[in-house]
Amino acid sequence: MRFYCIALSLLFSVYIHSQNEFNTIDSSLMLKAVDLAKKNLIVDTHIDLPDWLYDERFDVSVKSNYGEFDFERATDGGLNVAFMSIYTSPSLEAQGKSKLKADSLINIVEELEKQWQNKFKIVRSVSEIESYRNENKILLAMGMENGSPIEGNLDNLRAYYNKGIRYITLAHYKSNHICDSANDPERKWNGLSPFGEEVVKEMNRLGIMIDVSHISDSTFYDIIKLSKAPVIASHSCCRFFTPGFERNISDEMITELAKTGGVIQIAFAGFFLREDINKKYLQGEEEIKEHLKNFNISPGTDSAWQYESQYWKENPVGKATVEDVANHIDHIVKLVGVDYVGIGSDFNGVGDHLPVGLEDASKYPNLIYELLKRGYSEIDIRKIFGENLIRVWKKVEEVAAK
Repeated sequence: MRFYCIALSLLFSVYIHSQNEFNTIDSSLMLKAVDLAKKNLIVDTHIDLPDWLYDERFDVSVKSNYGEFDFERATDGGLNVAFMSIYTSPSLEAQGKSKLKADSLINIVEELEKQWQNKFKIVRSVSEIESYRNENKILLAMGMENGSPIEGNLDNLRAYYNKGIRYITLAHYKSNHICDSANDPERKWNGLSPFGEEVVKEMNRLGIMIDVSHISDSTFYDIIKLSKAPVIASHSCCRFFTPGFERNISDEMITELAKTGGVIQIAFAGFFLREDINKKYLQGEEEIKEHLKNFNISPGTDSAWQYESQYWKENPVGKATVEDVANHIDHIVKLVGVDYVGIGSDFNGVGDHLPVGLEDASKYPNLIYELLKRGYSEIDIRKIFGENLIRVWKKVEEVAAK
């Protein structure tokens, strides 16, 4: 009975951006989408839950009003593997506090498993996913967003592997001691730093996936030349739809990534998905920075967060839709094929900038429905929602084993 209740609720959540489009929903196709979500593996490579829990603890074992991820909503959406983002702000590197913050966030993920052993299980390998998949738990993998916690010491990198980190986004919004960032106009290294080259080699040796989200184009090409294993973009979109926005990945880069067997995990943030929203968002970010500077408010503080939240409420940039996410998937499929695309939602990381129809972790079937409408097969759906990422992860493990 619950299966059909979920399906019916999803019927009312798809395409509410159009007054007339509800009448065009194919209920049998929607039920098929829900069925596919339930029976096939779904892997989401970027969920920013740990940083939320660092700031404010809440019960994620039940349906929550905080953010977009909890056990019930993830289960309703069919999610099997959720990569928890171990995110550290770029500002912490100069303070020497990146590792301290990262260690705290890893502890939070470990606490989820300890507190709710019947609902969450940390996994560190593809074989563990296969072993625990049918236990009706959300499997938690960990990816580090921003390599600053490595702090110039490969021993720290090895320690993070032992703690369960299975991908690292080498930089975030600022260039760091590893490489240059796509969002930072200062290009300190023109790609990877000398230490960054050693990081890439050691990640290959250990079996940690290299994440090319957030990094500069020159860093991307340095990694493609150096890495012995395929790489991922854990939460990125196509620059084709946001010309000039380096944070997204160009067609040339998508092609190079596919040649090496990598995968681009499409993020759900509206400002990554559409040019009109992107322009308004970037303008808003500049105005927010100016305000924080003028009033001597440090970025990343509660005061900064409160101002930013209020700013976006007063200056909405518009909403993307589930169709926009499907457009990015379409673009990659047409460019290089269906084997090189997946999903990395960025739930709990982009505030109120999620698309209509993909508002939280219960809504993955809405995207499946949209892809089915466009003629994607069940095999295609399986690849996009999990198998492509698992293939890359397995290959990274094989390279490390050699």
